[in-house]
Amino acid sequence: MLAGAGVAAADTPSGSDAGTSSASTNEAKPTTHEPAETKAPTEEAAEENSAKPAATTKRKKKTRVTATRESATTTAGTTADPEPPAEKPAHRRRATAVTATVAVTAAPAAKESVAQKVSAYAAPLAAAGATATPKAPAVVGLIQSVVAGVAREVRVIINGVSTVTAAAVHAVQVVATGPIPKSPAGLFQHFVYTPVHTVAEAWIDTELGHQVNGTINRLAGSYVIGDGAAGTAEHPDGGAGGWLFGDGGAGWTSTVAGQAGGAGGRAGLVGDGGMGGAGGAGAAGGQGGTGGQLMGSGGGGGQGGAATTGGAGGAGGDGAGLLFGIGGAGGQGGDGVDGGRGGNGGDGARLLGSGGDGGDAGDSGVGGDPTGLPALGGAGGNAGLLGTHGEVGHFGASGTVAVTSGGTGLSTTGTWITNSDGQVVILHGVNEVYKLAPFEPAASGFSEDDAQFLAANGFNVVRLGVIWAAVEPQPGVYDTEYLASLSQTVQMLADHGIYTLLDMHQDLYSSTFAGEGAPEWATQTGGLPNQNFGFPGSYYLNLAMNHAWTQFWNNAESPTGLGLQDAYAQMWENVASYFSGNTAVIGYDIMNEPFPGFSWLPTLLGSPFFGYQQLTPFYNQVISAIRAVDPTTPVYIEPANPAVSEILDILGFPTSLGTVSDPNTVLAFHDYCGGSSLSALCGYIAKALARGAHNYAAQHGIPAFMNEFGATSAKGDLTKQMRAGDSYLMSWSVWAYTGKGDITTSGTHDGEALVYDPALPPTGDNVNAGNLGILSAPYPQAVSGTPKSWSYADGTFAFSYSTAKADGSGTFAAGAQTTISVPAVQFPNGYQVSVVGGHVVSAANDAKLVIAADDGATAVSVTVTGTAVGATAA
Repeated sequence: MLAGAGVAAADTPSGSDAGTSSASTNEAKPTTHEPAETKAPTEEAAEENSAKPAATTKRKKKTRVTATRESATTTAGTTADPEPPAEKPAHRRRATAVTATVAVTAAPAAKESVAQKVSAYAAPLAAAGATATPKAPAVVGLIQSVVAGVAREVRVIINGVSTVTAAAVHAVQVVATGPIPKSPAGLFQHFVYTPVHTVAEAWIDTELGHQVNGTINRLAGSYVIGDGAAGTAEHPDGGAGGWLFGDGGAGWTSTVAGQAGGAGGRAGLVGDGGMGGAGGAGAAGGQGGTGGQLMGSGGGGGQGGAATTGGAGGAGGDGAGLLFGIGGAGGQGGDGVDGGRGGNGGDGARLLGSGGDGGDAGDSGVGGDPTGLPALGGAGGNAGLLGTHGEVGHFGASGTVAVTSGGTGLSTTGTWITNSDGQVVILHGVNEVYKLAPFEPAASGFSEDDAQFLAANGFNVVRLGVIWAAVEPQPGVYDTEYLASLSQTVQMLADHGIYTLLDMHQDLYSSTFAGEGAPEWATQTGGLPNQNFGFPGSYYLNLAMNHAWTQFWNNAESPTGLGLQDAYAQMWENVASYFSGNTAVIGYDIMNEPFPGFSWLPTLLGSPFFGYQQLTPFYNQVISAIRAVDPTTPVYIEPANPAVSEILDILGFPTSLGTVSDPNTVLAFHDYCGGSSLSALCGYIAKALARGAHNYAAQHGIPAFMNEFGATSAKGDLTKQMRAGDSYLMSWSVWAYTGKGDITTSGTHDGEALVYDPALPPTGDNVNAGNLGILSAPYPQAVSGTPKSWSYADGTFAFSYSTAKADGSGTFAAGAQTTISVPAVQFPNGYQVSVVGGHVVSAANDAKLVIAADDGATAVSVTVTGTAVGATAA
């Protein structure tokens, strides 16, 4: 093993414990001792193994460290190019950090008598071969000499200070200028595995170690201790490490166009998997070797070869240890006219394990104009129970394909949604999700008169359902006609001044389980019983559906050859590419009500694992895919399904989500009271749910949006839910515009509807007048300043705001206008207005009241009251 190789870094809070494992730094080992058979190797075989050449090209290393990491880590990438790597674009670089220099070297023997003494014990054992059984005193003496030899002959250099190995383990434990890791997996790696592995590998590479290990292997008649051989052109895959201790050999770096790099060798009981070799031109990198069966780290995946179509990066090896294991990092995709995808990070061990980081994608537009969308980075590897999930790799450059900006659409400023003029925008609207094929709102009859009805009653947003099964009915096949149909609905709404929030909707995972969402090809039942227990009962009781969810969160392989989450992210890349630049689309709601699968009970009982180690990394992966084609449109994230999160929220537990690494993020949440059986507690429940969302949003400096509530015609409950959002000055969208086609609801179709049948005109008995009277309450729509409060009761609307800009850059100028929705359904006889700090500039009784701030005003207060019958409106 090369000096310093195999020293794994400690864990990180936002990615894997090491980003890559210690195996990620393993280069081809110049001396190896793996026998071709399990019988004891001959001296000639041992000499042949020792003479195996290193990889023909030196691996270049890329730094993969984020600013939030608890310690820095270096990942060895693979390439056929021996030159230093070119600097990556800003969107793909990660900040570097400085760590202690750790190197393990074999120092000259302090006392020749020690080596001579060990050789004296070893010589007769070696001569005896595997057929002879040494006497016990000789074995005991050998062990004693090995210990003494290691203590005297192996030295560790830390920051230039040499320390004998008697203190080496302690020295490696405290290596260090970096912070101590926080996760149990990281702590174990830092204080236990790294020192043990470092010292043991140093011992293997000493001359004394060669002699002793060779003797042990001959006595055992198998390869017990030693590192695997590096792959060659004839045998591309790296050899396995010794079954007791040893790192896997590195895979061959292909020099043949179209031929993949060799896979890294697996480690023994303890050790690191070998690095995957780089692919030839246009070919994939080799997969990293699996880490030790007891403890160890997976090897990093090899780099994809550059070509017209860049090769995919190899997957990182799994950290499959029974006790401990860190997944290897995915390899980088190759550059090309169309770049190659980054390799996925390896999974961590089930208990003390962290996933490896995904590899960065190759750049497109190298050598010609790209034909497809930018390549995506690999997914981070899955975490064990006491570890952390790996980070997603960076997407590749788009080449000459322009990535359209979000233009003048809505964005976020701190905890507010804002427009291009810096005004705070408040959104009130409805959900329109058609859950039956063809999954288009138009199929339910939703049309122009519905848009006109919504605008006339003060609504300015529609949460529009998008169904994965309709977007991608076959693996890798995207239905642009379906997207075009949705686009027509978006434009129709925009023509009436209504924004659209695209909602990738699911209930009960897919139609396989009497729900909607995923296509059949992405639904893995595992052959388990598929019994329909209704909605939401099937979430808890349907075994086949829980298996499908669990496979999704495991990123199990799909018919596309990608993992299920990888396919979902790529689907979103296509959707976002289609709508990028459409300023009427104000956001992408990544997944409706994500459910944990078989881990629902621990989640229900308060385990944070799903929220932090599965859901949050999933959001980061999908957001990265969206940002590859749309840099600005806000992304909306939801906590775990209310079936497992609502009770905890009501009890005051914090929202179980980590930090999403995108500045233009909105927290979307659902606020339901639980039906008539809990009506007496509805006010408390609704306020508690809104408070929890508000607290998370405030902590992370993002807006909160109540994108579902209602599903009832109980006026008291509906009012309490709506006012819970209003009390925190939130935007909202009620469930639902119509119940038509709603196959997954715990209520009734008519009870949840604002309009009963959108195929008919929204007038008279086709309108739920009671719900309309509640939901069309006055509210500020665009504020030239920062809202302070608003309320509506007994026909009086009160609103106050400061003229300070939400971004803190100053105040709005005198005359800056604020728009308030005051629909006629609330003020049938007109209204009167009283303003302090401003004045009315809109026409009398206009459905949109416009207030202009007075010169020098820092605060504005507005009061609107209905005009009594027979009185004159002001």
